[in-house]
Formats: sequence, C-alpha cells, structure tokens
Amino acid sequence: MSALAEIIEGFSKLRVMVIGDLMVDAYTWGKVSRISPEAPVQVVNVVKRESRLGGAGNVVLNVASLGAKPLVFSVIGDDATGSSLLQILVDAGLSVDGIIQEAGRPTTVKERVIAGSQQLIRVDSETEAQILQASSAALLTAIKASISKVDVIIFEDYDKGVLREGLIQEVMGLAKAAGIPTVVDPKKKNFFAYRGATLFKPNLHELRDGLGLESSDLSALALPATVKKFKESQNFGGVFVTLSERGVYMDYASEQIAIPAHIRQIADVSGAGDTVISIAACALAAGAKPAQIAELANLGGGLVCELLGVVPIAAELLKREAAKIDAGL
Repeated sequence: MSALAEIIEGFSKLRVMVIGDLMVDAYTWGKVSRISPEAPVQVVNVVKRESRLGGAGNVVLNVASLGAKPLVFSVIGDDATGSSLLQILVDAGLSVDGIIQEAGRPTTVKERVIAGSQQLIRVDSETEAQILQASSAALLTAIKASISKVDVIIFEDYDKGVLREGLIQEVMGLAKAAGIPTVVDPKKKNFFAYRGATLFKPNLHELRDGLGLESSDLSALALPATVKKFKESQNFGGVFVTLSERGVYMDYASEQIAIPAHIRQIADVSGAGDTVISIAACALAAGAKPAQIAELANLGGGLVCELLGVVPIAAELLKREAAKIDAGL
C-alpha cells in the first residue's frame, strides 16, 4: 500500500469536531424548453427537489465519507428549515447533540436551480447577525463536553454569525491545552481571530480580502513571501492557500510546497473548499507530512469539481486516485 493510501486508511480511526455555520443546500432540478412570456428568462419545469446539508454540514459529510467520525456543533433557527436540517442529520446517522436552536433566528438556505448540467440561479435566505450570547454559551458548554474525545477541530466559518470571536478564542485555548490541532476555513469577519491555529486555509480571494492586498502581492512570485509573513505574524503552524486553477500553496513549519491543479473536466466548483479542508484536517490528524497533506487535499479538491452539486468525496475514490500519483513523497 502506498504512503498516501496508508494515511487515508488511518482516517477511520479519527474523531473530528466541526464547529461552524450549518445550512441547507436546496436543489431544484428541472428542464428548460421555453422562454417566459413575462420576462426574458428561462422557464424551468421542475423534475425533483432535494435538500442536503450545506456550509459546515458539507464538511461534516465529507469527514464521514472519508471514514472519520464527525461531531458537529452549530446554532440554527427554530424554524421549519431548522427542523428539516436536524432530520437530515439524523437520517445521515449523525448526532444532533451539538446543535443549538435559537428562537427567532432563520436557518440559512441556499437554493440552486439546475437545468441539465447548468446551474441557472442561486437564491439565498439567511442572516449574518451574530448568535445570541446565550446561544454561544450553550454551544461552548456542548463543545467542552466533547472536546476531550476528538483528534482535530475544524472551524468552518461562513460569516453567518455562529463563530463569535469570544467563542473562537475559548475553543482555541481549550484545544491548545489538550494538544488538539485546529484547522480553520476562514471568512473576512473573523480573519484575525484564529491566532495560533495549527493550519489556516484561505482561498486566494479570502487571503486578498482578509489582508487588504493587491493582486500583485498574490502573484506566483510574491505569494511565498506574503504567506510566510502572515503565518509568522499570526503564529500559525501553517498556512494552506487554495489557488483554484493554479493548484495549492502551503507554508507549514519550515516547508514551502506548491502543487499544480490536476487537469479535470470541471462540472461544478461548489463545495470544493469544504472537501479540501476536510481532507487536510484528517490528513493532519493522521500524522501526514506537510507535502502529503497538500497533495491529498489538492487531489480531493480537483475530484469534487468533476461532480455536479455539492458532493462529498469517498475514501475509496481518494485512495484510487492517490495510487495514480507519483509525487515522490
């Protein structure tokens, strides 16, 4: 068995805590045969509708699909969508013990209308307001009850209000005291709230916006110096930047790793970042070397782009594709 395959095999021994913004990914699938007489838009005849876990929930599904056991912690609304979300978790065999329902808060829904293989439009229903202090306290209590049982913590931040700065700092402190690695998928509001994280994973757009950079600071030549300076200023163990069609770049400990994207037939980039952080976190917790973490995460991010919709990557598929790689690791 190859070194990469052995790492993937080790995922089954892991317990992964996922903290962040849960949401519902709703899909309306249909066919287009005419233009509306009311406006110059396509008319979609609905064939089926489906609701799936989205946001941090997609990370949870990816972690489970990779063979690890996810424990999810979040705050959602007490509305009908929230009830639907809880049922989706239960139906997937996932625990809802870490889910807090906040009265009056809407549960985030992102609805995609798809005809054939083409996404026509996305409609979002959500709030970006911070969760109430009482909800944050209840969430922290639930996290404290389970943190000793996990091998790695993923912060999945979509700027939808679950990850308050105080909560982040409390959990980071608990993780550090327990020797549990922390992996962060950031957004802009809390970009500087994760000081000391083991691995910080922005994409190029998030890195530019978070640091207020110009595009020239993120060119292939300038990126290593930019990332190194940021890593050192925030005392991160490593920074892992996804570069879309350019692949990935990681500065971890004393290693700098650049891996080009694998050539793929792109169907849909939805959820690629969720796949990348799920694999990176599991690989890190499984004891992979920095280059192996980057290689596996980059591979998974490319695979998911070949699939339509937000779809988790299975461990067996990742192992088959990893076997084709001669990365010299």
